[in-house]
Amino acid sequence: MSALQIIEVFAGTGADGQPVAERLQVRVNEDKSCQLVKSPAFVKGIASGDTIKFLPDSREFEIVKRSGNLCIRVISREDIGRLSEDLTPQLEKLGGELDIETPRMLVYSIHVSCGFQAIEKLLNDYVDEDAGSAWFYGNVYDPRDGQTPLNWWQDILKPE
Repeated sequence: MSALQIIEVFAGTGADGQPVAERLQVRVNEDKSCQLVKSPAFVKGIASGDTIKFLPDSREFEIVKRSGNLCIRVISREDIGRLSEDLTPQLEKLGGELDIETPRMLVYSIHVSCGFQAIEKLLNDYVDEDAGSAWFYGNVYDPRDGQTPLNWWQDILKPE
């Protein structure tokens, strides 16, 4: 297996109009494609285990292979430590992993085969908008409009 490296991936444009990049830990493959070690906090459309390849002369990438993992982001106006203590063990029971924890954000990876209903019920049980926290998927909706489902999971969830 290849060594771990850090790459910068374009995550969007900041409020000041400047490009924003996120540093991601990856395994670089022989063909120069990169497999994500963790789900990103800001880059849209990808999750832990996905393999991406940069387009020539561009800061954009294409997804070579999906891992089947969902990227779930939880944000909070207040310190998120208490929510992490309660939510993380519950997601781990479903096979999820906490990839990133900052004072106001949690990023999880969990396989889509756990089921959207089970995952969303769990998140809705713990994440409370009235208390200043919210959750959203990082790789379920088209990054261009934020509403159109990408449907990449259809092939993964097909019965054999």
